[in-house]
Amino acid sequence: MSGLELLIVLAAWGIGAGSPGPATLTIAGTAMDRGRRDGMLTGLGVLAGSSFWGLAAMFGMSALMLSNGWIVEVLRYLGAGYLLYLALKSLRSAITAAPLIATGGRTGLPPFLKGLFVHLTNPKPIFGWGAVFAVLVPPGSDFTALITIYLSLVSVSGVIFVGYGALFAAGGVMRVYQRMKRGFELVFAALFGAAALKILTTRLT
Repeated sequence: MSGLELLIVLAAWGIGAGSPGPATLTIAGTAMDRGRRDGMLTGLGVLAGSSFWGLAAMFGMSALMLSNGWIVEVLRYLGAGYLLYLALKSLRSAITAAPLIATGGRTGLPPFLKGLFVHLTNPKPIFGWGAVFAVLVPPGSDFTALITIYLSLVSVSGVIFVGYGALFAAGGVMRVYQRMKRGFELVFAALFGAAALKILTTRLT
């Protein structure tokens, strides 16, 4: 694979990583509500989850999961359940119009574990990783080529996920969120709920 082809793949991967979804929504919501540190920690948690799925795909776990559909089903229901919990939590926050909690009074999972759990309970990424490896790594390639692609994709994901944690914690963004918290939380509730429904209704095996 040429350098240009790798750059094209990395750009496409970055667009996919940065597109709206449960992980990016969780990072953005945490960053706006709790500040840069927690937002970036959530991003690191998502990155850790993505890195795990990448390693799993690299060592053939995607094929194992496809042949043992119950594993995917368990992860699917866990992920949908957690997203529904986040949707209800956002809805409750919108109804009560709780003040911004940039410091203290935090509930739920620590930010890193929150990001990690959101990503690990969504089995779709492992199949995305598997597809990339299938396309980019020809049969007979050595381990160096495989690990180079893996580290390149992880690096792009890290820039996106941690960058979102910093971006959405910017002062202007947080001020807008603080003024329009009820509206934001209603949107988050709807999007988390829609993501949970999508996971429940999408067949992966």
